[in-house]
Amino acid sequence: MKIVFWLSLIGILYTYVGYPVIMWILASLRPRTWKTAPITPSVSIVLAVHNGISLLPRQIKHLLSLDYPNLKEIIIVSDGSTDGTAELLAGQPDARIHAIILEEHSGKAVGVNAGMARATSDVIVFADVRPNIAAGAIQHMVANFADEKVGCVSGTLEIGHEVNDAASAAVGGFYWRYERWIRTCEAASDSPVGVCGCFYAIRRELAVPQPAGIILDDMFQPLSIIRQGYRSVVDPLAFVYDTAPEKAVGEFHRKVRTLAGNFQLFQLAPWMLTSQNRVLFRLVSHKVMRLVVPYLLILLLASAIALSGDSRFFAVVAALQVFAWIIAIIGLRYKVAVLHRVAGPAGALLMLNAAAVVGLYKFLFTHGSLSKIWNSDKPHPSAANVAAFDATQNTGHDSPRQEATKRS
Repeated sequence: MKIVFWLSLIGILYTYVGYPVIMWILASLRPRTWKTAPITPSVSIVLAVHNGISLLPRQIKHLLSLDYPNLKEIIIVSDGSTDGTAELLAGQPDARIHAIILEEHSGKAVGVNAGMARATSDVIVFADVRPNIAAGAIQHMVANFADEKVGCVSGTLEIGHEVNDAASAAVGGFYWRYERWIRTCEAASDSPVGVCGCFYAIRRELAVPQPAGIILDDMFQPLSIIRQGYRSVVDPLAFVYDTAPEKAVGEFHRKVRTLAGNFQLFQLAPWMLTSQNRVLFRLVSHKVMRLVVPYLLILLLASAIALSGDSRFFAVVAALQVFAWIIAIIGLRYKVAVLHRVAGPAGALLMLNAAAVVGLYKFLFTHGSLSKIWNSDKPHPSAANVAAFDATQNTGHDSPRQEATKRS
């Protein structure tokens, strides 16, 4: 039991603390810089959407208003939409809008593949139907392709959560900042294992068709480009804005989809878990270990309880764990002012680990293609959340904090 306890504790601490510290040390002591320059390669934006009629008109207007001078085409793929999306796309007057209408709903990967095959520009930028791209973001993003070894560039997602409950706000706030920091450290020393799925760019000649039904294109595509000998990097000024789900249940479903996608990814692209993957250590430490942590947490609690009769230390550890999970449940159920800063992150941790367990269940027992749990027409934010989102968009781009991150 003591061996189980200590191995579980070490595994948990390594996942959440040890690995991020290792990446920070590598980024600080052995940074691998890359060249940037104010270049303007031709750009194709690819957006796949299923039943996005409520969001698509606004997004089309937004994409057409982007200030990048060499935006050649905006390819929008309707993935078996039945809500008027196809008709909306067919009636677009701007010659830069290229519509692809897929009659059957086959999942995001099939839609993205169709868009990539149609693209003719030097750089393909992938976007989603809801987030808004900041002014100047595409210029910042493509500047990284001045380095011939950079094959993929991730944007920087800012999540608005001003009106969310405690756990959802914690996932979109503290947890996302933590995740973004890890990716930035990974990029500084080589490459991150994933990118911002709603806004990233690749060299068109490096594009790899994705397996039908795959959920995590934002991992498959960059890792496939890394496999070809190129780097994936993060641009801290290529901002894109979105809102988190208002309720923890919405964030939970989103994480279940993502974590189920991790299992699917390893099934469809098993080379990722072999020496063919240059960033294998990072993938295992960053992604695989997080799928293991829920079971380590259970083993940690069970072993501490089993050992508590013989040692006050283990009794205290067991009591602290039980107390922490009670606080986490409070954070998921209630927005308590006094406990908000503690209960929210604790609830988020509980929710993320529960989502990993449910994600495995979904992967194992979903009949047919797993892509059916992907839906590009995500739950709509409330009017209050939309207002908060628009305020973030209007002010976040030139905020002092962002200006402080500019490159020398």
